[in-house]
Amino acid sequence: MTEEKTEDGPGLKGEIALPEEEDVLAPVVPGGLDQAHPSVPALRERFPDAFLRHEVTGGDEHVVFVAPDRTFEILQWLKEDADHFYNFLSDVTAVDYGGGRPLQLVYQLYSIPHRRALRLKAELPLSELEADSVVPLWQAANWLEREVWDMFGIRFRNHPDPRRILMPEHYAEGHPLRKDFPLRGRFSRAEQTRRALSQEVEDYYVPSELGPGREPQLVRWRELSGAPKATAKPDVDPTPEDGGGS
Repeated sequence: MTEEKTEDGPGLKGEIALPEEEDVLAPVVPGGLDQAHPSVPALRERFPDAFLRHEVTGGDEHVVFVAPDRTFEILQWLKEDADHFYNFLSDVTAVDYGGGRPLQLVYQLYSIPHRRALRLKAELPLSELEADSVVPLWQAANWLEREVWDMFGIRFRNHPDPRRILMPEHYAEGHPLRKDFPLRGRFSRAEQTRRALSQEVEDYYVPSELGPGREPQLVRWRELSGAPKATAKPDVDPTPEDGGGS
C-alpha cells in the first residue's frame, strides 16, 4: 500500500490491508498517552511484573490489565497510597466474550480527593475462575462480588458471605450471564417449575418473615397434564370475619 497526493489531498493507492483480529481486540495506546493519567506510569513502575497492558477507551477512560494473582495487592496499594487514594469502589463486575476466552474481572475505582477514575481488569481462564475478595478494602464489594459469583461463576476467596444474591441458593442451572448459558435456561419450563416447588419455604423467606404471626402464604398445587398448576382454592378455607355460620 502506497500513499499519493491528489487534488483533494493525500490519499491511498493500492490494496488496503485489514488489521489482524489481535490488533482489533488489543488497541494500541498512542505514545505518551499513559502519562495523561498519573496512576498508569506509577503502576507500571511499582508492579513491573504484574502490569500487563494499558488501554484507553471512550477517549479518556484508562484501563489497566494486571496479573490475576496480584490483583488484591495492587488494589490495596491504589487505595492506601496517598498519591492515588482510590477510596471509592463504584463497581465490581465481569465480562464474558465467549468462545472459550478468559473472563475479565473488572474493578471500577474512583479517588474522591484526586477526582480521578481508573478501571482495573484481570483476565481469568475458565479453568481458574477465582480471585481474592476485596471486601477487606471496600465494604461495597460485599454484594458486588456476590453478584459476580451468581451471574458469572467467579468465586472470591475469603468472602464473608459467599452466597448467591439474585438466583436461589439451590439454583442448579449455572450462571445466567455466561455466554454459554441458554436463553431459556438449561431445564425445561416444567422442570424449572418442579424444582422451584420442591424447595423449602425457608428458601424464599428470611427468618424475620417466618416469626410468630407471620405465617407464609402457602398455595395448593396439583399436577395437570404433567405440569404443576395452582388450584383456585387455598390450603385453608377462609373463616367469615363476623364468625357467623352459613
